[in-house]
Amino acid sequence: MNAHQRAAQSRPVDDASTPGHLGPLEAKWINEMFHGTVDAVENVIRGKRSVVELVFAAIIAEGHVLIEDAPGTGKTSLATSLAQVIDGTSSRIQFTPDLLPSDVTGVSVFNQREATFEFHPGPVFANVVLADEINRASPKTQAALLEVMQERQVTVDNTTHHLDSPFLVIATQNPVEQAGTYPLPEAQLDRFLIRTAIGYPDRAATIEILTHNRTPHPPLRPIVNKKGIQEMQRMSQRVFMDEAVAEYAVEIVEKTRSAAHVRLGASVRAAIALSRLACVWATTQGRHFVIPEDVRTLAVPVLAHRLLLDPEAEFEGLTTTHVIEHIVSDIPIPTLSA
Repeated sequence: MNAHQRAAQSRPVDDASTPGHLGPLEAKWINEMFHGTVDAVENVIRGKRSVVELVFAAIIAEGHVLIEDAPGTGKTSLATSLAQVIDGTSSRIQFTPDLLPSDVTGVSVFNQREATFEFHPGPVFANVVLADEINRASPKTQAALLEVMQERQVTVDNTTHHLDSPFLVIATQNPVEQAGTYPLPEAQLDRFLIRTAIGYPDRAATIEILTHNRTPHPPLRPIVNKKGIQEMQRMSQRVFMDEAVAEYAVEIVEKTRSAAHVRLGASVRAAIALSRLACVWATTQGRHFVIPEDVRTLAVPVLAHRLLLDPEAEFEGLTTTHVIEHIVSDIPIPTLSA
């Protein structure tokens, strides 16, 4: 048993000075578990710590991740590694135009011996699900997955089957090849907590991959189990957010609705997502309270994919990331009272 596993079994009791709020020792425990897990995944996904941190934070925030990236950047390895370090299961769904909703969620099959229908779970019944090239499937199949993401359950023949917890969907899109695809509508993009990209590793990381990864990497050892993740999820909901920080987050979201060249701004769901992930992010930094810098750090991954620009802006090369960065730079960071 390593140090992180021992720490996972010795979670501190609630030490909050204010009843109902997370305490410093609990925040420290989450911080240790978080960075121990990220360290382990970095053995496989080299040189991309910031991306691994964002995705693992999304698990704790009970959200889902959209990765827009070129093929061969390690998306499958990321999903598999995350499942291993949380002692969970993983699955991969290759989305194609002929994929049916039942291929994702599962189907009832008639058992002739028992004269009854038996439910055969689909690949969505896993802790970490990689939905590869989600935009290549039909809108009906996309909607089936997104419904499962929201409800965390599957209903077939009037019978509801609940998914295991934690449950994370990592959906991928190739931003270059768009021929024959079905782009996700804005309402469905809004269901993803964050959008990010892994990107190619730098020169040093690539050389390390070539010299050390000539054979398949052995499975990673669990750092924290599924019950530990569930505890982290519950604890992060008690992180303190000052009203000034909440106002700062809301102002950023509201500015997206009136920004130049923006046809569709961020929704109320976006504001909730930004607040929720900021609370989680605070604990990953060892704090039991949110500071404005947490909101500032997460604004682009949480909000950029929820905006819709006018055609003129897109033609000129303006991106939603540019819009969010401009908004954040224009809004003064609030000062918190001691």
